[in-house]
Amino acid sequence: MRLNDLPDIEFVSADEQEILAEIINLYTSITGRTLTQGDPVRLFLYVIVLIVVMLCNKINYTGKQNLLRYAEGANLDHLGILVGVERMGEKSAITTMKITLSEARNVATIIPAGTRGTAGDNVFFAINHDVSILAGTIEAEAAASCTVAGTVGNGYLPGEINKIVDPIPYVAKMVNITTSEGGADIETDDSLREAIREAPEGFSVAGPVGEYIRIAKRASTLIVDVSVTTPKPGQVLIVPLLNEGGIPGEEMLKIVETACNERSVRPLTDQVIVKAPDIVKFNVEVTYYINRADEAQSISIQSGVAKAVNDYVIWQKSKLGRDINPDELISLIKKAGAKRVVIASPNFQVIAENNIAIAENVSVKLGGLEDE
Repeated sequence: MRLNDLPDIEFVSADEQEILAEIINLYTSITGRTLTQGDPVRLFLYVIVLIVVMLCNKINYTGKQNLLRYAEGANLDHLGILVGVERMGEKSAITTMKITLSEARNVATIIPAGTRGTAGDNVFFAINHDVSILAGTIEAEAAASCTVAGTVGNGYLPGEINKIVDPIPYVAKMVNITTSEGGADIETDDSLREAIREAPEGFSVAGPVGEYIRIAKRASTLIVDVSVTTPKPGQVLIVPLLNEGGIPGEEMLKIVETACNERSVRPLTDQVIVKAPDIVKFNVEVTYYINRADEAQSISIQSGVAKAVNDYVIWQKSKLGRDINPDELISLIKKAGAKRVVIASPNFQVIAENNIAIAENVSVKLGGLEDE
């Protein structure tokens, strides 16, 4: 059962009218006096009621902060500690840089940690550790991290980070050879809450599927879904998916592989393989009609339909193994106000658990107005 499916809960009633009736009844039973609507004492008691309601709301809030569904902020952090889960902090984007000398030398050339490169937009990447280019060679590769944590450093394609900020003698070029990725903001309450709920999977030491999924998700806040399969005995295939259908690149796959190969996670007999999901492309071709009686709202309906189609495209690629289902698209478009929907594409298609369905071409047309 999902947390949001649990019934709402209150520890004490904070109903204003109920509390007012109880206080007036108590006053009447003690004093024997009946209060009229304009009685000053009644007005004074109403002030007390407001204070009691405020206290009841605080009691409910305090109680709920001990429950996983409602806890937030630091209170949620404390619940996480009970099961060994901590909120993930900001992380810097990473990439691999290739450093090239102007010519081969007869001595080693040291590139110190902290040497920076940029694409020229005031976002900088610094070499993580000292790098030695051996005598007689002209190049070496080095891991580099964005100097600012968060998502700002993500998405630089190979070759874009190509300007040396800190010149070093004999160094001619320093260029990224992988797409920068892995930069993430501090973990949200919703993400941490789900991690706490999944934490019991880690209590087993036998390398269960659920534990591999949990560890892979904890590698980065950008990972929203993970598939774990066993193609053959002793082999574990892990396929992560990033938020809004993002496909993990080389650097993100390294992060997940490192996390899932920790000795405390992986049984000795498991061979862990991490790969990006295979993409199944499909087209969206939709024609919809608006009820003639809704002609005055046609502009807002068209806007709503466009949003519905975009929401469907994102929904479809937000989970691994999600079948291509045109019924979901029809439902969303009709909720936006369309009278009738004709789907030329896509057709229903089963998607394998390691695959992701991504819309390639999207065409949405208004067919016209129709009578009821």
